[in-house]
Amino acid sequence: MPSELDPKKQREFAVRVVKQLREAGFVAYWAGGCVRDQLLGRTPKDYDVVTNALPEQVRKIFGHRRTFAVGAAFGVITVNGPKGAGQIEVATFRSDLGYSDGRHPDRVVFSSPQEDALRRDFTINGLFYDPIEDRVIDYVGGVDDIQRRIIRAIGDPYQRFAEDKLRMLRAVRFVAELQFSLDPHTAAAIRELVPQIRQVSPERILMELERLFVAPGRVEGLRLFRELGFLDVLLPELKPDTEERQSIWELNLRVLGALTDPDFPVAFAAVARKLVTPAELPPICKRLRMSNQVTAKIIWLIEHENDLDCAHLRPWWEVQPILISPWVHDLLKLAETRAVQEGKNDLASFHWCRERLQWPPEKLNPPFLIKGDDLHALGLPPGPIYRQILQEVRRAQLDGVIQSREAAIEWIQRKLKSMNGTGERK
Repeated sequence: MPSELDPKKQREFAVRVVKQLREAGFVAYWAGGCVRDQLLGRTPKDYDVVTNALPEQVRKIFGHRRTFAVGAAFGVITVNGPKGAGQIEVATFRSDLGYSDGRHPDRVVFSSPQEDALRRDFTINGLFYDPIEDRVIDYVGGVDDIQRRIIRAIGDPYQRFAEDKLRMLRAVRFVAELQFSLDPHTAAAIRELVPQIRQVSPERILMELERLFVAPGRVEGLRLFRELGFLDVLLPELKPDTEERQSIWELNLRVLGALTDPDFPVAFAAVARKLVTPAELPPICKRLRMSNQVTAKIIWLIEHENDLDCAHLRPWWEVQPILISPWVHDLLKLAETRAVQEGKNDLASFHWCRERLQWPPEKLNPPFLIKGDDLHALGLPPGPIYRQILQEVRRAQLDGVIQSREAAIEWIQRKLKSMNGTGERK
């Protein structure tokens, strides 16, 4: 939820939208996730309203300047609220006809509240709520399933998943986010149909994975992800198909569960570590349409996950480049959590790293003493030697051997002299 949104104003606006539709002579309820969250004692992130008013009638009630008809083909009108209240999607009760692409209805027909509820994915999302009379309208048994903490498809799960393949993955994500269990009949349908998830765009799959990997019940969610066959279809490179890989998989899930509020790259790195090499990660990330930034972070975390284990025993010039990375705090969290889950009691190196990270910037990462221009001024022809010399000077600087630009220049002159053996630069 964007920080500028005020939950109180959102709710007040959602009530007002229902009132205005009622005053105009229409039926109107809250629908979907906001009803579910309210019954769970959570503050809804957003609100959706359903009504028997047609899209053009909705626009007339709220005014064309405050409404957008982006989803009008599906009976959805977006209504802009006052500052801090956000937007509300007002949808006409509908039934969906045909899903030839396995994701979106070919066309819709406007219908009744009951028919609208029956077209939705899971019973917990098929509820309506009347904020004026404070009552829940339940055509699908969603209230009972919330009380039983079960994710269950509405009606025939095979039909629900045939309509929209992404619903299969959403079921697992809801299990992880809400820490519910999955209805056995719904699970059986997913196991049979799971290869069809490939019909869904990688971008939409990634959006579900990003939420699954960081959900409160992410460990059980990923166990279910594997058990239902999603791991084989979407992430076969991570399959724990040997005894050794199974041991790594279990350790990785323990690490994932022990991490405090990980973001997606950290969570993915925790699960993927030791199951794939850094070199194997780029095609996986590309296949899932991860951004370059996310891909780089995952690869960096896995490349360096063991580099801090004995940091306090290694030369400072080796450790310092890691500690100045913008991702070092995530690396520390991942590496220390993994060490604890491996049963290691000596965490001195991680404490040492955190102490170093308290240093002022000019001490932790002092400016370089020389640049390539300095080497050019000394008459050295450009080439690979530049990188070698600059690295050596930097190491000597970090270790305190060289502490000024003048000393660095003298050091380079001595090195060049020793390299050509005659005192004349070649």
